[in-house]
Amino acid sequence: VANWGLPIAAMSDLVGKDEEFISGSMTTTLACYSMVFMRFAWRVQPRNYLLFACHATNATAQLMQDARFVNY
Repeated sequence: VANWGLPIAAMSDLVGKDEEFISGSMTTTLACYSMVFMRFAWRVQPRNYLLFACHATNATAQLMQDARFVNY
């Protein structure tokens, strides 16, 4: 349940944070981190769908933040 803090923070930043405050390197790192853990959640037996969903949400939000950063 605590893992949901990252995607919630990322989604709140999407609507409430100006592009000038986005750290491109940190956002990219968090997106890669979530993609690695998505793979882990999928490969572990039994599959951990809750962890997968959490990191899929975070990876999506971070990639959207990255797009905002690049466009800025």
